Amino acid sequence: MKHQQNRLRIISAIVLLPVVVLPFADNNTIFSYPLAILYGIVLTLTLVLTATRFISQHSILWANAITTLSGGLAVLFLLDNFMQAHSGYWFLLLSAWLQTWYFSALLTHNDKQVYGAQYIVPLLFGIALLILWEAIVRGANISPVLLPPPSAIAVRFASETAILFADFRQTVLKAALIGYLIGCCSGAAVAVATDRIPFLRRGLLPLGNFVSALPIIGIAPIMVMWFGFDWQSKAAVVIVMTFFPMLINTVAGLRDHSTIESDLMSTYAASYRQRLIKLNLPAALPFIFNALKINSTLALIGAIVAEFFGTPIVGMGFRISTEVGRMNLDVVWAEIAVAALTGTIFYGILSLLEKWLAFWHPSIRHT
Repeated sequence: MKHQQNRLRIISAIVLLPVVVLPFADNNTIFSYPLAILYGIVLTLTLVLTATRFISQHSILWANAITTLSGGLAVLFLLDNFMQAHSGYWFLLLSAWLQTWYFSALLTHNDKQVYGAQYIVPLLFGIALLILWEAIVRGANISPVLLPPPSAIAVRFASETAILFADFRQTVLKAALIGYLIGCCSGAAVAVATDRIPFLRRGLLPLGNFVSALPIIGIAPIMVMWFGFDWQSKAAVVIVMTFFPMLINTVAGLRDHSTIESDLMSTYAASYRQRLIKLNLPAALPFIFNALKINSTLALIGAIVAEFFGTPIVGMGFRISTEVGRMNLDVVWAEIAVAALTGTIFYGILSLLEKWLAFWHPSIRHT
């Protein structure tokens, strides 16, 4: 691990060497941009301090944090000085990216010494990807019609907050959330009935596999015809998409206990209700949460795609399809950002609930 980290650090410094002579833009070299010079000095000092091995690991982490920050600032603020970047800037960008990669690996390797490292690393990597996206789009002068930079998406996000919230309320709070709750609850309830009545298992599970294979673009128009153009038809699509994953996972979970545990309950003359509460449902919790997490993404996808087949003049799917036709790609990306943030937060909440309720399971204890 240490050898890989050292190679990343050395490559990051070597990549920075051509920056001294190569032009950034219009024959201007690194000496025209103080931030780039600052990054080169900080990177060199960090390499020297780390090589001497006279400083603590904690100091090495801080030095690399400052180096990574200076590299990110240099990459971002240099974009305001030219319309299209030349080779020197791209070598600087590559060096800053490798330094960020090295710092992330260093944090991961020393996660016990850094409080919250398990959260810092993905956050750092996500920010680095956004900076890389911004740098490539603006540095290469890519048309915003093809790919807008994150800064333009953020500006549109801030200016269209009212519209984005109205779309969020229509798609997420009404269609996706209501359909998700009904689909998951009914799937779990039918799974309990299926576990209790054996012939249902033989009849429903093959049907569940069949329905799960149905394409959403085939279900959505039918639901629009049945339930109308408002959120009810989108919720119906979400119910269909989430019902069977919950059913199949819960049925598998209810039977995920050993023969010894089942024999022990029989020894105590436990009724089916007692078996269900004390043995079957606790054993099924990891499977249930697995289905809940899968359905959290399926619900959003189903609600958004269903809106392409008929909806009032509000909703995330409606906005995406409309703004694509108008070439307002920054609005489309803003809607995508809202959906991604919603899905991430929802998934995180479910993961926390799983750790709280199924803390005893080996898959949770070892994470």
